[in-house]
Amino acid sequence: MIKEVLIVEGKSDTAAVKRAVDAECIETGGFHFTARVIKDIAAAYKKRGIIILTDPDSAGENIRNFLSKKFPNAKHAYIPREEATANDDVGVEQASPESIRKALSKVRTLEINPRNEFTAAEMVTFKLSGGADSSELRDKVGAALGIGYGNVKTFVRRLNNYGVTRAEFLEALKNVTPVDS
Repeated sequence: MIKEVLIVEGKSDTAAVKRAVDAECIETGGFHFTARVIKDIAAAYKKRGIIILTDPDSAGENIRNFLSKKFPNAKHAYIPREEATANDDVGVEQASPESIRKALSKVRTLEINPRNEFTAAEMVTFKLSGGADSSELRDKVGAALGIGYGNVKTFVRRLNNYGVTRAEFLEALKNVTPVDS
């Protein structure tokens, strides 16, 4: 049983989560939150804590950003886009139980005082920016670290805001980079 309440977008997401883990979910119903949903999330946040598990798409990211501002100590779990895509649809409901469990095993919390450990400029050095395969490599490193996919600016912000250490980053990069690189 997961102690925190998972915040997902809809009923299909809840069903997918329940196939993977024993957890309570609150559904946002998309981005147009009702006062009742916000009240329920606030109560869960105060009593048990919450883990935001939204779809790896722009709508899911907008929901995550909104909730992060309202609930700054919320935890975050990310399912990689490739593991949440099926039948030309992207979402938590498309992810396998194993992908959901893996995402929940890598939960991160935003740091109150973000660091400036990583910069966008150095992402070029690590081939995470400026190359033909940079987007795919960022996706793989983001999945390994549990911070999800993002463009370079978002990726660097997440590295710094989620407290990823230099050692964690280098290990993830090493594990997803082909040997001949």
